[in-house]
Amino acid sequence: MSPPSRPGRHAMPRGDKSAYTDKQKRQAEHIEDSEREQGRSEEDAERIAWATVNKMSGGGKRSGSGRKKTARKSARKTASKSASKSAAKTPRKAAKKATRKVAKKATKKATKKVARKATKKVARKAVKKAAKKAVRKTARKTAKAPARKAVKKTVRKTAKKATRKTAKKTAKKTARKTPAKATRKTARKTAKKAAGKSAAKTARKRASTRPHRGNGATAHHSAAAH
Repeated sequence: MSPPSRPGRHAMPRGDKSAYTDKQKRQAEHIEDSEREQGRSEEDAERIAWATVNKMSGGGKRSGSGRKKTARKSARKTASKSASKSAAKTPRKAAKKATRKVAKKATKKATKKVARKATKKVARKAVKKAAKKAVRKTARKTAKAPARKAVKKTVRKTAKKATRKTAKKTAKKTARKTPAKATRKTARKTAKKAAGKSAAKTARKRASTRPHRGNGATAHHSAAAH
């Protein structure tokens, strides 16, 4: 009598082994021989051999054997296990997806807020810089304009003063020079006139003092005097 099989393992086949294939039978014989060589009894070696074959192949593989029932049972078990696992995983997956979505939305909102704040800050800085530059430019222009006007006024004043001074100087010089020239000219004219008058007088005197040599001579002297 063989001992009862353990739960969870395939029972050792008893009696007819027609459900097993030749390959399974050879495997069982080979395992049995190896177990006999290790010093086990014939019953133990046979039991271990067929138990290992059933464990490896899941029972007889020939058509019409009871292997289909075990396969169906194992398939059902695997299906139920996968269903339970999937059922356990689905809420976790849903929770993970929900958390991911929430995290993505939060990150997007945060990035948008940060971007808006950064753009606002940059715009404010740019506006401030532009305003400062405009104020500086206007201040420079306003400071330069009166300076330019003052410079122009001073230049004009100095030019006018210089022209007036030069005009006065030239007028004085010309005023000084003209009477001297006029006096010189008048003196020359008067000297010429005086010299001519004196020469005429002397000629008259000479003519009057000479003796008369006839009418012709007197006429000649009178013509020369005139």
